[in-house]
Amino acid sequence: MSRPTSIYRHRWPQLEADMFLADGGIETTLIFADGLDLPDFAAFTLLADPAGRAALVRYFDRYADIANRDGVGIVLETATWRASPDWGARRGYDAAQLARANRDAVDLLLDVRRRYETAPTPVVISGCVGPRGDGYAPETLMTRAEARAYHAPQIECFADSTADLVTAITMTNVAEATGIVDAAVELGVPVVISFTVEIDGTLPSGETLGAAITAVDRDTEGYPAYYMVNCAHPTRRGRSGCTVSGPMRPSSATSSWTRPRSSTPATRTSLRPTTRSCATRCRG
Repeated sequence: MSRPTSIYRHRWPQLEADMFLADGGIETTLIFADGLDLPDFAAFTLLADPAGRAALVRYFDRYADIANRDGVGIVLETATWRASPDWGARRGYDAAQLARANRDAVDLLLDVRRRYETAPTPVVISGCVGPRGDGYAPETLMTRAEARAYHAPQIECFADSTADLVTAITMTNVAEATGIVDAAVELGVPVVISFTVEIDGTLPSGETLGAAITAVDRDTEGYPAYYMVNCAHPTRRGRSGCTVSGPMRPSSATSSWTRPRSSTPATRTSLRPTTRSCATRCRG
């Protein structure tokens, strides 16, 4: 059976624009602004309840309305940061129910796109993948192969949907990030990696941001579309020792950077935060 057609899977408008928006802090907003109860920060459970779905629609509509008003594009992340096997089991979801929730999360954003997208405001839908463990203080680290196997079912849901790409948020270590990229390569879907960094600019697992990006790029032949940093003040990136192979330029999407595909690995340059970034995703 052929896969549904995605609009932006092979062309990412967020890398072509001077400014591009993103939603930010969905769980924090739902808990502290909307007063909802989200055990384990599992926003995907709201999809099963009409009132919960309405809350998600309100959340995404606020961001899409801003983008539409100002004539800029936006990337919207599905409410699936916790919709992976271990976290789903904690909320009573089996594999089939979890797959349905991931697909449903994409469909909800398709409706937002239908209502808000215009020529000046492309709406990119990203399938959000979260870490297997704590996104800020990892206790048990997987191998690369274990990470690929664990995250593949969720990524497959997005690959078989109309999601434009997959974004792994709050990654704390190289092995898990690399395993996620491996799964995306195998399933033929673009992927973005976003790392959590501590006050000193290193990942919770101890690697510098630059070393982490370099390692993932090296081990996956530069497959990620671009990289992001989440839950961090911009000054933390200046202490991260962030140098990578290939010319890097800032993307205007959510405190991220990308290496143009035509880059040559012989050149090295430091990542610089973009002054045009307009949103930083913050979990927790």
